[in-house]
Amino acid sequence: MLDVTVIEDPEAAAVSLDPVRARLLAELAAGPASAAMLAGQVGLPRQKVNYHLKTLERHGLVELAGERRKGNVTERLMRATAASYVISPLALAAVQPDPDRFRDQLSARWLLALGARLVRDVGALITGAAKARQRLATYALDGEVRFASAADRAAFVQELTAGVSALIRKYDAPDAEAGRDHRIVVAVHPTLKATEQD
Repeated sequence: MLDVTVIEDPEAAAVSLDPVRARLLAELAAGPASAAMLAGQVGLPRQKVNYHLKTLERHGLVELAGERRKGNVTERLMRATAASYVISPLALAAVQPDPDRFRDQLSARWLLALGARLVRDVGALITGAAKARQRLATYALDGEVRFASAADRAAFVQELTAGVSALIRKYDAPDAEAGRDHRIVVAVHPTLKATEQD
């Protein structure tokens, strides 16, 4: 099972957003289960659960983990294909955010558009790397800082911009024929409080 995977297909996204199916995915992320086992956990008839499992399986969100005999019946044990899922903006391709349409470094909406592009691009890269059976070279840095004042935050952003810009100028090799372009996204935003995350 993957830790996280990206849903790019609009139909698979719609299937995953159904409340019953989302609950089944959560149950199956915890471990393999049969329709009969899940029926008791989600309070639905086994036949209904089986219908939802087949739909999830058809869209690649769950897979067969094994089979076991129970009396005269062979139970199919299903498992989620990932512990968690992210829906790519490709699922809404016609209305996906485009950060090139409006560039404003201080806009939260532009930051959101950048985040959406990051999900879309990395999701597509993961899919391509998996098909090619290759590893994907990425890097991410995540941290928190408490600023004493708005002036300190502004100074931090200024220094961060200068430092990252200097690194880009130092290592950018636009004429390198064997080189490969990489996108750099750096974001600063307030941390959500625990009550805001619920």
